[in-house]
Amino acid sequence: MPSWIGAVILPLSGLLLSLPAGADVKARSCGEVRQAYGAKGFSLADIPYQEIAGEHLRICPQEYTCCTTDMEDKLSQQSKLEFENLVEETSHFVRTTFVSRHKKFDEFFRELLENAEKSLNDMFVRTYGMLYMQNSEVFQDLFTELKRYYTGGNVNLEEMLNDFWARLLERMFQLINPQYHFSEDYLECVSKYTDQLKPFGDVPRKLKIQVTRAFIAARTFVQGLTVGREVANRVSKVSPTPGCIRALMKMLYCPYCRGLPAVRPCNNYCLNVMKGCLANQADLDTEWNLFVDAMLLVAERLEGPFNIESVMDPIDVKISEAIMNMQENSMQVSAKVFQGCGQPKPAPALRSARSAPENFNTRFRPYNPEERPTTAAGTSLDRLVTDIKEKLKLSKKVWSALPYTICKDDSVTAGTSNEEECWNGHSKARYLPEIMNDGLTNQINNPEVDVDITRPDTFIRQQIMALRVMTNKLKNAYNGNDVNFQDTSEESSGSGSGSGCMDDVCPTEFEFVTTEAPAVDPDRREVDSSASQLGPSLLSTFLLCVLLALQRLCR
Repeated sequence: MPSWIGAVILPLSGLLLSLPAGADVKARSCGEVRQAYGAKGFSLADIPYQEIAGEHLRICPQEYTCCTTDMEDKLSQQSKLEFENLVEETSHFVRTTFVSRHKKFDEFFRELLENAEKSLNDMFVRTYGMLYMQNSEVFQDLFTELKRYYTGGNVNLEEMLNDFWARLLERMFQLINPQYHFSEDYLECVSKYTDQLKPFGDVPRKLKIQVTRAFIAARTFVQGLTVGREVANRVSKVSPTPGCIRALMKMLYCPYCRGLPAVRPCNNYCLNVMKGCLANQADLDTEWNLFVDAMLLVAERLEGPFNIESVMDPIDVKISEAIMNMQENSMQVSAKVFQGCGQPKPAPALRSARSAPENFNTRFRPYNPEERPTTAAGTSLDRLVTDIKEKLKLSKKVWSALPYTICKDDSVTAGTSNEEECWNGHSKARYLPEIMNDGLTNQINNPEVDVDITRPDTFIRQQIMALRVMTNKLKNAYNGNDVNFQDTSEESSGSGSGSGCMDDVCPTEFEFVTTEAPAVDPDRREVDSSASQLGPSLLSTFLLCVLLALQRLCR
């Protein structure tokens, strides 16, 4: 064979070997890729019409490709943005749950306090008129402090309630003894007998337990909704690592570079990528689930013995009941105070000889149903709690479930029923590697994402600590304790079982539950019946003394 023939054959054989496997004389068209790329809003100026050599690619397989270097960079950034949006959209439910329910509960509790204060004010104005208005600051201060506590103020509820009853005793003691003049020092001595004499009967003790535990539960529950809202909002805003961005690009857009823009990733492939990218978020799950469990426990308390609605709605009647008890025991209380504090000086004769107006109303008149607000913010606590409990249960395991929720989206993957015709990171074929477990430490052998398991995300760890602190507060609230003001008394320390109720504290007799007769609250009937048992003459005598003393004080 002539030597020139060999010289021609050898270059031709080299040229044939250099062609890609299965390639025709001309390269494949990039028409589908151009159409899909343009649909993403990118310019078509730099997209090749046919495949080109892929040695320049840094992420996708370096085979014949429809991607330039600029395209790979833009699609890599696009995959990052789409991932961030996917996480935000997937966590939308839990975020909106905490945002909307926090608003509802906060609105409800604030309106409940406003309604209770208005109810008491209206009742006492109708009953005592000017006499009450001249002493109304005692009651206004009570509600001011309750509101301040609810909104996060540094208020010791038990001390504040003790102070309210002590101030009320000082005022009442002057009213039932208008024939005497009392100095400030003498009145301070009187207030010291509040606990010993129990002039208001058992109402202050019961009300202190009910108000304290109800307000602790309500405030802590709303704080829990706030923390849940903030954690969910923060965690849903992810910042993918460089290793995650590479894996996302390879999964979402390397099919474009291979000329297969319509082929979606395999489901298991997607799971491994998402578990690697969201490894730290999955570690939030344990503390999040404990937090949700604690929220559910406090929600049950709000439905039962710590129901702030059933405490605040009849608080005006309860305080009235206490005043009745004071009136009934006025002689014994006065005698013991005089014995302990000394005999006071007589008041000037002119000031103690006033008479009561004939038209003074000496009876409590119950509200009509349309007058008395039965709900706040257009709903009731029971309905709010039932709703939030359902939503809270659905939010459990939300962070470890993110990869599964994202990867089951038809717009993201080919689904579980199409395991042969999906993108596996290299070609259109089945994905073979096993699925990783959840959490950071389990990503050490993740085949898709380079994860440094020795460096937990500091930001996520901060959210875990915030949840842990809030869970501790919720557990204390469940037991009727405020973490800022732990009560060491037997009365409110809770039972050994952690129920938060002593045997004589949380039975039904202390719960303000409405009956089937809607027109009159049972506690109001109780007050009316107790008033009738006192008799009109005794009640009139008491109110006459009240009027005379107040008039004397106002001169």
